[in-house]
Amino acid sequence: MAFRKALRRTAVVGGGVVAAGFGLSQFLEYRRTQARLAHVAAEAELKVPFVDELPSRETQLATLRDTPEFDVLVVGGGATGAGCALDAVTRNLKTALVERSDFSSGTSSRSTKLIHGGVRYLQKAIMQLDYEQYMMVKEALHERANLLEIAPHLSAPLPIMLPVYKWWQLPYYWAGIKMYDLVAGIYCLKSSYVLTKSKALEHFPMLKKDKLVGAIVYYDGQHNDARMNLAIALSAARHGAAVANYTEVVRLLKTKDQQTGKEKVCGARCRDIITGKEFDVRAKCVINATGPFTDSLRQMDKQEISNICQPSAGVHIVIPGYYSPDNMGLLDPATSDGRVIFFLPWEKMTIAGTTDSPTNVTAHPIPGEDDINFILREVRNYLSPDVEVRRGDVLAAWSGIRPLVTDPSSKDTQSICRNHIVSISDSGLVTIAGGKWTTYRSMAEETLDEAIKSHSLSAQPCRTVGLMLEGAKGWTPTLYIRLVQDYGLEKEVAQHLASTYGGKAFDVAKMAKVTGQRWPIVGKRLVSEFPYIEAEVLYAIKEYACTAIDVIARRTRLGFLNVQAADEALPRIVHIMGKELNWSQEKRTEELEAAKKFLYHEMGYRSRSEQLTKTSEINLDYQEVVKYKNRFHKFDKESKGFITTVDVQRVLGSINVHIDENALHEILNEVDLNKNGQVEIDEFLQLMSAVKKGHVSDSRLAILMKTAEETLEQRGPVTVDRSGGGV
Repeated sequence: MAFRKALRRTAVVGGGVVAAGFGLSQFLEYRRTQARLAHVAAEAELKVPFVDELPSRETQLATLRDTPEFDVLVVGGGATGAGCALDAVTRNLKTALVERSDFSSGTSSRSTKLIHGGVRYLQKAIMQLDYEQYMMVKEALHERANLLEIAPHLSAPLPIMLPVYKWWQLPYYWAGIKMYDLVAGIYCLKSSYVLTKSKALEHFPMLKKDKLVGAIVYYDGQHNDARMNLAIALSAARHGAAVANYTEVVRLLKTKDQQTGKEKVCGARCRDIITGKEFDVRAKCVINATGPFTDSLRQMDKQEISNICQPSAGVHIVIPGYYSPDNMGLLDPATSDGRVIFFLPWEKMTIAGTTDSPTNVTAHPIPGEDDINFILREVRNYLSPDVEVRRGDVLAAWSGIRPLVTDPSSKDTQSICRNHIVSISDSGLVTIAGGKWTTYRSMAEETLDEAIKSHSLSAQPCRTVGLMLEGAKGWTPTLYIRLVQDYGLEKEVAQHLASTYGGKAFDVAKMAKVTGQRWPIVGKRLVSEFPYIEAEVLYAIKEYACTAIDVIARRTRLGFLNVQAADEALPRIVHIMGKELNWSQEKRTEELEAAKKFLYHEMGYRSRSEQLTKTSEINLDYQEVVKYKNRFHKFDKESKGFITTVDVQRVLGSINVHIDENALHEILNEVDLNKNGQVEIDEFLQLMSAVKKGHVSDSRLAILMKTAEETLEQRGPVTVDRSGGGV
């Protein structure tokens, strides 16, 4: 608390940097030193009951069942709910948290991955003279600095370029971005700067050159959102909170107040979704932190209550990393319909989004084809004509539902301020609604302050400013080198483990099995092109992963990065989890199908696969048809009109290329539209037409057949002497 007050005093002084005789760099270093000292003091005061090992999910459920009464029960395991649980338990309140799905399974894992104050909110605040929006931006910039400090392994500053195509916009945007720096004050990550046209193209070679005047670069934070959410929840568990995923609230428990005669919420009837068992969790205070489902829990409390949440859907897409530089994002400040699009490097891929449209609340939002194509069109407007932005390059897509707080009569979700409200019902249910990812901690602090006051709880002041999250302790930028040296991991795998698990990366490395190869010594990958290893599946179970979806979507981010790669990794993931959790064959099949369904609907696999099935018209000229038919007939030697895995294996064998039969079956299955185990000539021509249009960009069969044809042509006719036919 003293640290927070000190920071506020410093912020108020403003010009005190000079007054104190410090240069800016010396002052910032002084502030960082003070923050570290405050953190050390806070850590010394706090008790951490589970430093070495987290209690199992079964132990957590037993604690929820057997504890006579908690001080606080938080419903919802997203960023805000987990933040509330961490805030409560570090104030020495007996704390419980239940989440009906997995931690971060909703909106908190489907964000733009930015930790930011909101440049567009500041613009609105200035243009509309809106003090509330200004203060929201200022608070978010303070929280941005704190989040980057307490989870350095999961977050980092990211430069974002704002390209300018009209001369008059250069001073306009420059003034706005400088104001963003100014509002951040001592929490400014790095000062923004202007680039000439040539320098802008040097930093972002893919940028459209025509009419480019220059660019402005500013800094915001970026993070791994699902892992950050999980780190908050695990930190709460380490400090003694009883947290359980896949535990839903069936109904709220109520008791009559002896003095007033009114009903008061005193807990919840919960159900373990995995076993189906129900039990009561009693608590002095219940906090509703269910995001888009806020009104559902409020209506459990009082059925006739009006809604306070207006949900808005935001779609994002992931395309290959070559679409953007490794360390420079792009902001399109004014799209064709007035929205903002970010174009950012993330996990060695490129993420683009977001859209913003009214939607219905659902636990399984699906990205729409119209939204995906809208994002692609906007991306094309800013990239060089040399860069062909193809629909087939979309590797994954998802939709997240933002819990915007609004007047129920409001229709335009784009103009809604993404601020939050804390309300307390007549029966004592505390609801925290709205807000944004970046401000989860301050929202949690405000919520607990209100809960403590309204329920007369005995608690200490908030301690979450500067409180290091799971994995932050022991992390350094060079930690991955020790992983390579001590365990024999590949450099890329070691870097991934360090940036995902921080100081806990050593625990994952210890679980990695020997590969049997000269190098790497340990760490077998789940799929060859991503650094995720099998040991992470085992470690995910320790982090409360209960399903294969938990692993591909939130413990690793494979499902968000490449749905096809995630689909290929699923059988191995299910096998490892099944062995560890003693799943029956029926359960393994169920898990595999559920995960495939998740990828197909929620991660954009359906939209991706339909690019071929929808392309019924073959749009090829005569020469192209002849060319592709000749290629097909090199495999269809018997002129059957179709090819099978046997035909492909025969041709590949003739050029000394060998592919596993199961893998070959998967390759053909991608093109086999009628699923009869063979690829007809029309299906092949349909594929090549889709490739030509850019609807499909990485068909393994198309690439395989083209490569085989070129190899056969280079070899030419085989002579009798070479074939062994001579005497």
